[in-house]
Amino acid sequence: MVDIARPDLPVARRRRRLLIGGAVVLVLASVSFAVSRLQPAAPVVERASVWIDTVKRGPFVREVRGTGTLVPEDLRWIPAIAEGRVERIRLFPGAAVTPDTVILEMSNPALEQAVRDAALQVRAAEAQLATRRAAGPDH
Repeated sequence: MVDIARPDLPVARRRRRLLIGGAVVLVLASVSFAVSRLQPAAPVVERASVWIDTVKRGPFVREVRGTGTLVPEDLRWIPAIAEGRVERIRLFPGAAVTPDTVILEMSNPALEQAVRDAALQVRAAEAQLATRRAAGPDH
């Protein structure tokens, strides 16, 4: 067997590689250009999860539900002159209130006793006044 020299074979192989590489670069560039020109796709939403209706003028009611605990931004303590204890809670958090709504009932035994003492002093003063009036203008 005799080897035959073919000097054109490496040149042809190099030319084929350059042509295939150029074609790949051209295809990638055209695909990139085509993708960059595409508009963003609209998001897909299932029809069962949306309400379709016509636009109407009217009140816009929003209901928000969530789990967790409501925490006030600013906690205010209201100091009282006299001590007391809660006897009965009439309304709980979340109830609608107006300015004259009674939220809870409190009691203070010392204050109640002071009121009873004051009422007895008023009755005693009224009785003393009635006695002086009955005694006449002399006294």
